[in-house]
Amino acid sequence: MVLFVFVVMMLNLGKSVVEQERKWLQPRFWIGPAILSLVLLIVLVYAISSVTHGEISGEIIGAKEVGISLFGPYILAVELASVLLLSGLIVAYHIGRDQSHDDLVENEKVGEPK
Repeated sequence: MVLFVFVVMMLNLGKSVVEQERKWLQPRFWIGPAILSLVLLIVLVYAISSVTHGEISGEIIGAKEVGISLFGPYILAVELASVLLLSGLIVAYHIGRDQSHDDLVENEKVGEPK
């Protein structure tokens, strides 16, 4: 939920973004992703239907056991995932921010003409 709030805060919903989204909604732009989604759906259905493992046990696992597992033998995987998510958030912020060229500092004297 917090990540969703950060993404909404980073969005730049100006007129140019609305025009760009209208261009992206044309059928020629979503045919490729639709075909890829169909292929992935077929692979997912095949993978699920070909599983021959036993049934899942009905054992209840509490939050304490999950925490012990995550921060015990899987601590490296948890730390790597957290670094990956943090770097993705930083990259998304830098890509999504409004880049204004007025913020640049120029190396010129105050009284000197341009």
